[in-house]
Amino acid sequence: MTTVAVQIPSTLRHECGGRARLDVSASTVREALDRLAQQEPALYRCVCDETGNVRRHMNLFIASTLLACPEELDTALEPGDVLSIMTAVSGG
Repeated sequence: MTTVAVQIPSTLRHECGGRARLDVSASTVREALDRLAQQEPALYRCVCDETGNVRRHMNLFIASTLLACPEELDTALEPGDVLSIMTAVSGG
């Protein structure tokens, strides 16, 4: 397992004590989300639904790469990776 940073968007920081970044030990993106479920359950519930899937209005990135489908949650994490949580922007 490696330690990676999870960047929290300002709109969700109230769910984790105002922190902008959390460090978690995980080998994959899915494991990082599981760690969030344990350490910051309110934040996790904002990011993932009750089945463990990322909510439609949330996006996950490793560096600048969007993880667009559920299978990509098994993407391996490397030391120094940053997993960014971003809320989707929409409007018209």
